[in-house]
Amino acid sequence: MAFPVHELAALGTATCWAMTGILASDAIRALGAFHFNLIRQAFVTILLAGIVLASGTLGLPGWQAVAVLAVSGVVGILLGDTLNFAAVGRLGPRRAGAVFALNAPMAAVLGWLVLGERLGWQAGLGIAMTVAGVALAILGRPASGAHRFETIRGGLGIGVILGLGAALGQAAGALIARPYMAGGLDPYVGSLIRVGASGLAMGLVAALPVAPPRPREVSRQVLLLTAATALIGLLLGMTLFLYALQGSQTGIIATLSATSPVIILPLLWLRTGQRPSALSWAGAMLAVIGLALIFTR
Repeated sequence: MAFPVHELAALGTATCWAMTGILASDAIRALGAFHFNLIRQAFVTILLAGIVLASGTLGLPGWQAVAVLAVSGVVGILLGDTLNFAAVGRLGPRRAGAVFALNAPMAAVLGWLVLGERLGWQAGLGIAMTVAGVALAILGRPASGAHRFETIRGGLGIGVILGLGAALGQAAGALIARPYMAGGLDPYVGSLIRVGASGLAMGLVAALPVAPPRPREVSRQVLLLTAATALIGLLLGMTLFLYALQGSQTGIIATLSATSPVIILPLLWLRTGQRPSALSWAGAMLAVIGLALIFTR
């Protein structure tokens, strides 16, 4: 069996997204999901442009590929990330992660319907076990009293709807980008196109009267948290995600990337001091077994 470097890159993406979920909660509630996402995309677009220029890999694909990747960025980053951050702001990182993990089966089904990607029984079982494990790991309540990260704001139902929209946006964005990344496009160039297009679209929306209101005051701490999530989740995490799409099927990569809610458990324990419940740990173990099935398929 070949070394699963692309699958490991997807797990790296999950780790980046788990860290982002914890770091982002307070900044999202201070800035709002839209402006939080806008600031981080503007920041990362500048960084990615510098990286691509410095590395000499600016060779852009054809205009058709640029347009398709731009659409992928608008769907997956503008819509998917903004809705996900809105869900995190309402539900907290743990519950929002449970809903967002549904992007894995969505991506697998879309990959089968649109791209004709076939999954063997072992990979299919591994995906099902991983998704079930993620749901159990997140839905299990903490062993002690509620932390502010566990507070529901604005209604559970609306938060779940936002999370489902985020999951669908992430799955659709990955599906759109997959054929071009599988063709060998440099991940940094792909990230620059996707993030740049999404940031440009968000900037245009921000100039319209219908744009969400800007926050009145933004502290230095909020800006530093936003910059940190941009570096970890968008620059590193998204680039690893596109690299992973170069070498494995959409459903598998989406599933591995969706394990961030499992990874977030020990991180939340360290951050809040609240030990996850036995149900959460059982779900994490089930997800690990599912990952093993995917890796050894």
